[in-house]
Amino acid sequence: MLLTWIAEVAAEPLVLEPADRRVEWETNTWSLGAADEDRSSLSVTEVVDAFEWTAAAVRERIRDLGFPGVATFYVWHDEQAGQLRCSTGSVPPDALPFTGAYVASEDLRPVVEGFLADDEPGFIPWSDLDDAQGLSEQAETELEIAPLDVWVSSVGASH
Repeated sequence: MLLTWIAEVAAEPLVLEPADRRVEWETNTWSLGAADEDRSSLSVTEVVDAFEWTAAAVRERIRDLGFPGVATFYVWHDEQAGQLRCSTGSVPPDALPFTGAYVASEDLRPVVEGFLADDEPGFIPWSDLDDAQGLSEQAETELEIAPLDVWVSSVGASH
């Protein structure tokens, strides 16, 4: 099912509105989950290939729309939700609409590997949650440093 859902993203509504990033985000962002069977039976290569095909299809749609600007298709693993998420925005890879730190990469494999290896999607063990009152300032800073890995693919007319 996951591969089907990834492919369907290419045909979903697409809005490129540089003056209204909120509308872009709400229209172009998709959350994709996977059943246990998909997680165990799909290979990283199959999922990567599906996203690359989708990015190419989105690139063609944008070209057909005549949109002249920069656009990026991007994918990340939302560990808290246990989902892969993808979106398209009229922004370059270094200006994606994340509130926290992220690292843009042209290698999707680590993002997909983390998602497929997540044996309890959306579950965070209590042992992984720290007591904020007991953290030193240095420890708090270290916890905030881990940036989100995001795969990016240029899909606009301008790069």
